[in-house]
Amino acid sequence: MRTAADSQTNPARCFGEAARLTGMPKEKYDPPDPRRCYTIMSAEEAASGKKSQWNELEITGRVRSLSSSLWTLTHLTALHINDNNLTRIPPDIAKLPNLVYLNLSSNKLRSLPAELGNMVSLRELLLNNNLLRVLPYELGRLFQLQTLGLKGNPLSQDILNLYQEPDGTRKLLNYMLDNLAVHPEQLPQRPWITLKERDQMIPTAVFTVMCYNVLCDKYATRQLYGYCPSWALNGYGKKDMGKTRLALHLSRGKKGAREVETEQYYTLFLGTLKDRGYDGYFCPKSRAKLVSEQERKHVDGCAVFFKTEKFTLVQKHTVEFNQVAMANSEGSEVMLNRVMTKDNIGVAVLLELNKDMFSSGMKPPQERQLVLVANAHMHWDPEYSDVKLIQTMMFLSELKSIAEKASGSVTTGSPTSDPSSIPIVLCADLNSLPDSGVVEYLSNGGVAENHKDFKELRYSECLTNFSCNGKNGNSDGSITHSFQLKSAYDSNPMPYTNYTYDFKGVIDYIFFSKTHMSVLGVLGPLDSQWLVDNNITGCPHPHIPSDHFSLLAQLELHPPLPHPLNPLNGLHLPVHRCSCRDQMSLVLLWTCL
Repeated sequence: MRTAADSQTNPARCFGEAARLTGMPKEKYDPPDPRRCYTIMSAEEAASGKKSQWNELEITGRVRSLSSSLWTLTHLTALHINDNNLTRIPPDIAKLPNLVYLNLSSNKLRSLPAELGNMVSLRELLLNNNLLRVLPYELGRLFQLQTLGLKGNPLSQDILNLYQEPDGTRKLLNYMLDNLAVHPEQLPQRPWITLKERDQMIPTAVFTVMCYNVLCDKYATRQLYGYCPSWALNGYGKKDMGKTRLALHLSRGKKGAREVETEQYYTLFLGTLKDRGYDGYFCPKSRAKLVSEQERKHVDGCAVFFKTEKFTLVQKHTVEFNQVAMANSEGSEVMLNRVMTKDNIGVAVLLELNKDMFSSGMKPPQERQLVLVANAHMHWDPEYSDVKLIQTMMFLSELKSIAEKASGSVTTGSPTSDPSSIPIVLCADLNSLPDSGVVEYLSNGGVAENHKDFKELRYSECLTNFSCNGKNGNSDGSITHSFQLKSAYDSNPMPYTNYTYDFKGVIDYIFFSKTHMSVLGVLGPLDSQWLVDNNITGCPHPHIPSDHFSLLAQLELHPPLPHPLNPLNGLHLPVHRCSCRDQMSLVLLWTCL
C-alpha cells in the first residue's frame, strides 16, 4: 500500500444556480497525475513532528480482499485499487464520500454494489477489464461523472451500444437514472407549528398565506439538475407533480404565491385554482416585451392568487425594477449598468377583506379593511448583493406609494394619508441569506448607506429616493422604509427553503406588518432525516417537483385602531373560534432563476 504525498487532487464540486448564491467559484476537475511520485517520511522528520498530508491511496499486489480500516479514510479523494484479484467491492465503499477518482480496473469483479451510486462526488470511475455483465441502475445517480471506463467487460449489447455512441457516458448514465426504480415511500407530512391562539376579545380576521417558488420548465434541465430523472423534469412529469402538490395544499386549506412561467400560469395554475374558488394576477419579467410571442410563453414572472369568497380585488400593480432604476439613476453609472440591466419584477394586489372574514358572531369594523399583498423575485447572482438590496428598496418604495394612495380611501380618522394604515404581506424569493443586507433592511427598517452589500459602489445619491425620508435623508446616514415588518418564520426558522446538491439554505421569506398582524402558526420543515435515509441528493426529485420548499403561515389581522367614529370602540364582544387553516386565502407563486 502506497500513499501519494501532497497530492493536488481535491474534492471537486459542480455548482448550479443555487450554489452560486454562496459566492463560491466552480472548481475545475483535474484528474490524478498518472506519473505519481511517492515520498517516504524520514525517521527524523517523523520525530520532529512533521505531519503527512495525502489524499490519494494506491493498493497493489494482487490483493484479494480489502481491510475494513480502508473505509475510515474519509479524507481520500483518489483511490487506486486496480490490477488486483478483487472479486467484489463491499457496499462500505460509499463511506468515502469525497472520492472524485476511483480505479477498479483489471480485477475480477462480477458485480458492483448499488451503494456506488451514492458517491455523487465521483468524476472518474474506471471499471475496465473486469467480468461485469450488468451494471446497477444506481450508477445513473453519478451526475458529475465525466469518465466511465467499461472496456474489456462482457456487458450486454444494449449497454455497449449506448456506451459507444458519441457522449456515450452521459447517455448511458441518463438511461440508467431514468430507469432507476423510485423508492415507493411518499413524502412525510410537514408538521404544523402552532405559535398562539386566536384573540378571543376582538373581531380579528384570519387567513393563510402560502408562498412557493415553482420550477418552470425552461430551467428544469439535466444540466442544472443532473441528479433528477428526465421524466420528472419534463413538462408532464413536473406539472403533474406540481398540480398534485398544489391541489393537496388547497385541500388542506392553504394558500400561497410565487413566480411562475407564463404558459404555466394560464395552462396549469389559473385553471386549477379557479376551480377551487381563486382568482389571480400574473406578470412576466420585463424581457417578455422584447421577445416573440412564442418565446414569451416561457418567460417566468410572479403571480398572486386569492380566495374570492374572502377578498375582493381593488387594484393590481406591477413593479419593473429596471424601469424604476432608470427613473431614479440620478446620473449613477453603476445604477444604470448593474441594476437597470436586470429584468426582475414584483407584483402587488390591493385586496379588500370581505365582512364575513371577521370573527363569527361579531360585527366587523365599519371601515373598509384593505390589505396589500406583494410578491417579488430578486436577482440571483451572489456577486450582485448590491442589486438585490436596491431591488428590495425599490419595491418597498413603490409599495409605499401604493399604500399612500390607498389609505385615502379608508376612513381612518386621520386628515392625511398614512401608508402604515394599510397592512402588508410581502412574499419573496430574495435570493439572500438571513444574514444579508436585504433581510436586515426588511427586518430592521433600514440599512446604512455604506452597508457592505453595496460593495462601496457609488449609489448614495440615488438611494435617498427610496428612503422613507426622501432627499432629506437621516442623520445617521441610513436608508429606511416605513413598514414595520417581521418574518413569519422569525421564531421558528426553516433550516432551508432551497435544497439542491450544491446549496441548501434559506432564501424565501414571508414578511408581514407586525403592527397589524400576528402569526398563529407556520408549516414546519420536511424531516431532514427522511432526506438522508432516502439518499435525496437534491431537489427537484420524483417526489418533490421544485428545488424550493413552500412556506405557509396563518396570520391574524387585527381591526383598525379605534377612533371616535368607530362604534366598536371600547366594546368586548364574544368570539366563536373557527378553523381558518381549512380555508386558504392567498397563493403566491414564482419560478426559479
